[in-house]
Amino acid sequence: MSSHDALVVGGGIGGLAAALALARAGRRILVAEQASRFAEIGAGLQLGPNAMRAFDRLGVLGPVLDSAVLPDRAVVRDAVTGEELTVLDLGPPFRARYGYPYVVAHRHDVLSVLIDACRSEAGIELRTGRTAVDVREREGHAEVTFADGEVLTARLLVGADGIRSRARHLIDAGPPRFSGHVAYRGASVRSQLGPELAADDVTLWIGPGIHLMQYPVRRGELYNQVAVYERPAGAREPRGEVEELRAAFSVAHPRVREYVALLDPHRDWPVYDREPLPTWTTAHTALLGDAAHAMLQYLGQGACQALEDAVALGDAVSDHPHGQDRALKQYEERRIARASRCQTVARPWGDLWHTQDPTLLALRNRVFRLRRPDDYSELDWLYATPTEDAA
Repeated sequence: MSSHDALVVGGGIGGLAAALALARAGRRILVAEQASRFAEIGAGLQLGPNAMRAFDRLGVLGPVLDSAVLPDRAVVRDAVTGEELTVLDLGPPFRARYGYPYVVAHRHDVLSVLIDACRSEAGIELRTGRTAVDVREREGHAEVTFADGEVLTARLLVGADGIRSRARHLIDAGPPRFSGHVAYRGASVRSQLGPELAADDVTLWIGPGIHLMQYPVRRGELYNQVAVYERPAGAREPRGEVEELRAAFSVAHPRVREYVALLDPHRDWPVYDREPLPTWTTAHTALLGDAAHAMLQYLGQGACQALEDAVALGDAVSDHPHGQDRALKQYEERRIARASRCQTVARPWGDLWHTQDPTLLALRNRVFRLRRPDDYSELDWLYATPTEDAA
């Protein structure tokens, strides 16, 4: 058994960002990652201005931007007819309003920036191949047992270990909720997608029970694609089947079917989320990212909210260096309502994308067609600089 000032279980984007934030608050941190190397599932990552604000606070904004793409527009199209429904201008007016750009990037590139930053901090130790099998609260510390029998203790444990978090069991031992949606993800060389797809756009195709998200990564060299379909009613196993994928997209525009055909049919991810929790903390443990607030992807906020968590946790520990109970209370107060809102808003937003109701579909498309490209009113709660009272 060995003891640490702070232990972060989980070495994804949220966990590494938390380690950086805590190191800047004067803590010495061990990051324990289950995988044999630090890696992220999936190729693409959407990062709103709130995420870029967090990267700036962590001192890594420049390196993140170096390999990222700053798209000009976000375009929503009807997946069946191919019609352009609405456009969101992501250029100068957007950046002026929120202070930071909307960015799309390769997940590995962002993770590499955070790894390099952590390795440059003397107070951070990174370990891989550490699978947590049990987490307990003890008198004066949290205790984590790993698969090889090693036991680590820490005055502060950060559970950044994903949607099936072991640390979350201290608060909630229930299973995650399968949404009925399955995602197929992959990155294609730009030339494979044909000349019709704009090089610097984020493009979303929405249709009955389906959607396809596309955007450039790695300075535009690759295009990330995520195709999502809803499993048939009554399907119990949360796994994708390529025959179901093809059947679901059979109603789609020919271009959409061509794009989906480029995806690896063996790389499917069932989509899960969680119900909001009333608390994320115990005496010695704080949940962060998907461990605290796993959400559906329809707001593009999974990683963004984890980054906000990390900054808020670092701020709270810095504000109360000798009062961990007060620090964790501040962390919750500043984060739980906002992240819970993202969880609850994402579900109906996804339902709206996938609606098969003719009346709702017609109304949705009409509203989309009427909005101006520079109408950001529905985004302010996500992207505007939060006041301390609203945080």
